[in-house]
Amino acid sequence: MADPGEYRLETMTTQKTSVQAQANAVVVEDLSSKMNDEQILAHFGKRQQFKRNFGLISILGLGCTLMLTWEGSVANLLPPLINGGPTGAIAAFPVVMFGVFLQILVMAEMASMIPLSGGQYNWVAILAPQSCSNFLSYTTGWITAIAWQAAAASATWIDATLLLTIVSVNYPSYNMQMWHAVLIFYAIIALAVFVTTYLGRIFPSLEAMVLVLHIVGFFAILIVLVYLAPKTPSDVVFHTVINGGGFKTNAESILVGAVILMYNFNGVDAATHMAEEIENAAVVIPRAMILTVFINGFTGFAMLIALIFCMGPLEEILTSTFPYPFILILGSITNSMSGTTVLAAIILVMGISASIGLIATASRMLWAFSRENGVPFSRYVSRIEPRTALPIYSIAITALISLLLALIPLGSTTAFYALTGLTVAGFYSSFMVSASVMLWRRLTTPSANIAWGPFRLGKMGVPITIVALIYSFIGWIFSFWPPVAAVTIHTFNWSLVVYFGVVILSMAYYGLRARKTYTGPKVEIENVVHEDGKE
Repeated sequence: MADPGEYRLETMTTQKTSVQAQANAVVVEDLSSKMNDEQILAHFGKRQQFKRNFGLISILGLGCTLMLTWEGSVANLLPPLINGGPTGAIAAFPVVMFGVFLQILVMAEMASMIPLSGGQYNWVAILAPQSCSNFLSYTTGWITAIAWQAAAASATWIDATLLLTIVSVNYPSYNMQMWHAVLIFYAIIALAVFVTTYLGRIFPSLEAMVLVLHIVGFFAILIVLVYLAPKTPSDVVFHTVINGGGFKTNAESILVGAVILMYNFNGVDAATHMAEEIENAAVVIPRAMILTVFINGFTGFAMLIALIFCMGPLEEILTSTFPYPFILILGSITNSMSGTTVLAAIILVMGISASIGLIATASRMLWAFSRENGVPFSRYVSRIEPRTALPIYSIAITALISLLLALIPLGSTTAFYALTGLTVAGFYSSFMVSASVMLWRRLTTPSANIAWGPFRLGKMGVPITIVALIYSFIGWIFSFWPPVAAVTIHTFNWSLVVYFGVVILSMAYYGLRARKTYTGPKVEIENVVHEDGKE
């Protein structure tokens, strides 16, 4: 095997035991432009098992409607107002957007080089030094898989509680119970399973249609806010910082409130985990990821500013016990319960579509990791149903995990809401590992020896990666921060316990079994790709 410093991805060699061994073979030039999707998979030792039904528009629709940044700015308005206030929220949003954009640039480059559904753990396995490749990729795979499972469950819980909140507004006599929300949660998961299995063939088309609603809904609510609502004085908007958590400094409070803004950008790497279902994946994935950040970032920021300017008296929002104050805001603006319900329903429908996309993407990530024997019972989890070419088993397990997590609120809603911090922590830590490995590769390997994909950062790669890592580390730290300085068992951020509990359990499984069975991306087929792109 060639030294890792001689890293190149251009020629497959036979009789190799790992994809990294193939990736380290000495070759001459990048062949990505000469190879089709199936050849690129074969290049990494993988078989084409899915149907490639996604194009740029449909995968862009999945990414945008899975993140739902402007919808999140509306539905999750309260946390950044409590910690940060109007000024803190408006100041933090562009910082978060810029940090996420840098993350995406780094991930887009790696996804263009290595368009495999495993995403981060595949990149780490191929780019990391051979001495620690298996351990790092295994850890990254677990963290990424858990982050997606947490994202699917937390987003669906928001949908369930939002639906019941809309019902309670229309029927004041209705007394919402926690088990009602659990049943609604189960119904949404059942719908998600139905769409991602029985409607699997038209799922990409549905995502393209939902993208239209995502854009139309944005303008519908924005127009109502801008044209009908009385405006809050600009002094209140731009000179009001609130330290609702009682932290030592306003900056600390703003950073705590910014975690929910980070959560609103989660799932931006969805395209990478659908890589083996995308036509021309090495080109389409980077474009879709970058466009997703631009579309959702600017619409989210515009909606946040509009909502803060039009929300009415700030004291009423902060002192209200209503879980989703945007419904009260829309109600006071429209003076119509029907109009408010329709506008709130737009947010709800988009939220349910996000849950469907999250179930689909989380199941692909789980399937990809089980393909490498990364989880218990991988032999079953990694199966593809031949007739539909869908990962039915991983979809079912993802749904089951969400159903089990939904039982947590019956005992403690505080513990369940820790999934928000867990989602941010998982995504950010998996990014930090993969980006650090890529940075190491850049600094130790001549650029001419690296097989770049169609999308490349060039000389800006090192500074972009460093700044993205700094931002990600800060976000990772504050994802574990409690919402108030005076911590009790009810205000403790339990994502810290869950995150490190999962890490410890995965390490234990690695020591007991996975270190013998997990060898990084497995070679499923032996193939030789010559310099002319022919096999």
